[in-house]
Amino acid sequence: MKRTTFLKTLLLGFALSCISTLGWSQASPAATATGTIHGANITIKYSSPSVKGRQIWGSLVPYGKVWRAGANQATVLETDKDITVEGKKLAAGKYSIYAIPGETEWTIIVNAQTGQWGITRQGETTADPAKDVFRVTVKPRKSASMNERLVYTINDKGFVLSWENLDVPVHIK
Repeated sequence: MKRTTFLKTLLLGFALSCISTLGWSQASPAATATGTIHGANITIKYSSPSVKGRQIWGSLVPYGKVWRAGANQATVLETDKDITVEGKKLAAGKYSIYAIPGETEWTIIVNAQTGQWGITRQGETTADPAKDVFRVTVKPRKSASMNERLVYTINDKGFVLSWENLDVPVHIK
């Protein structure tokens, strides 16, 4: 009896070890973009969904509705110094980023609440407008190439959300 329990425990431990070593393939794996803009260290943590042959803009991600700007948990922007985002001052700290996509312009929402899942069980956003720090308007543009996975990049002008055939630049000073 003790030997059977020991063997089962050993086998379970081995199986769990193999699973953690191989890892589970996630549909929208966690990703991080980091960079420095005008002396501020910027980090964006997000989950990166794939196109998978789907129509993204105006379909999977509808126009005119608040979107978590990634998958899974709400996308998080962190800065270690005060910055200016599209002309609006943002104190050093950690914030959620949401977006309202549109065909010709987007609204980027910087929200003080972090750590929440990006949507409710009903598929609605978890963004609490009462916790919005500010909203800014930006212009999307056609990307130079197809991006199968959503990706954020940080450059000396700010950050860019790129997915499918679209780039959405957000200027930071």
